Amino acid sequence: MKPKVVITHRVHEEVLGFLRTSCEVCANESPDTLERKEILRRTADAEGLMVFMPDSLDAEFLDRCPRLKIVAAALKGYDNFDVGACTQRGVWFTIVPDLLTVPTAELILALLLGLTRKILEGDHYVRSGEFHGWRPSLYGTGLTGRTLGIIGLGAVGQALAKRLRGFDLTLLYSDIRPVAASIEHDCGVRHVSLDELLVESDFVVPLLPLTSTTVHLINGDTLMAMKPGAFLINACRGSVVDEQAVAKAVTAGRLGGYAADVFEMEDWARTDRLRTIPPALLAAEDRTLFTPHLGSAVRQVRLEIEWQAARSIMQALTGQLPAGAVNSPASASKSPA
Repeated sequence: MKPKVVITHRVHEEVLGFLRTSCEVCANESPDTLERKEILRRTADAEGLMVFMPDSLDAEFLDRCPRLKIVAAALKGYDNFDVGACTQRGVWFTIVPDLLTVPTAELILALLLGLTRKILEGDHYVRSGEFHGWRPSLYGTGLTGRTLGIIGLGAVGQALAKRLRGFDLTLLYSDIRPVAASIEHDCGVRHVSLDELLVESDFVVPLLPLTSTTVHLINGDTLMAMKPGAFLINACRGSVVDEQAVAKAVTAGRLGGYAADVFEMEDWARTDRLRTIPPALLAAEDRTLFTPHLGSAVRQVRLEIEWQAARSIMQALTGQLPAGAVNSPASASKSPA
């Protein structure tokens, strides 16, 4: 019998065809997220599982799927998944570490420009029928001569910094582990403390993974430490930012604006997370700009992410070392290189 592989979200046909040559594939071919109980039902006798951002996985899930050999995540950040539980049960867990970097950096740049130059408001104005030619209105904020601070200069932070160099900005970064001087030079950035970054920056971009120490790193206190009228752009994890505190800061005018591609309600590993976006934040249409988690939503990139996850599944099921492994299962015969 062919090994069974479950795919929780819709993927490209060529990826399905690749897996179907060797596996029995149970794929979600709708655009909707399956409920946990349905994923469990499908995966109970599966050996491979491809998961995506809206999914979560814990020890209880794994215990009900005893034949699983690999969980291949078609993503980079994996805080919704209990990797330790996978390791203890002899299950590989793989990610796609590199393909999301450039698309995410590009989207951050789009959010930054869209928010500060009031692009969405301008679009609505033109479509309203009230636009009859130039008027002195919708004044925004330019980037030239300003200061932008990046919190966490990892791969995405470096990609963003390189793309911002042409805007004649002063670029600061804060990180618990400063990068090499050569990287600072290539990115055109200067390392400062988090406190200094918040005080000096006109635009603040957190780019951190979600951990116990980064939950609500941007909160009421840090927002008060920021320069009055500064802009905040979040495209890492929703819960790095306290959305209720941001809503208050935006409403009070303390923040000049807030743009986000990620939201607290998406961080399923947090049992105390917000279940909806704060209404006050959604209501501030003239000072906010939101996208529905489009960081990797570039067609060719999404296809290659799916390809890499599918290849990892086939590697594990044929006894090879799966690419992108972030664990070394105790019962596996080999460890990742």
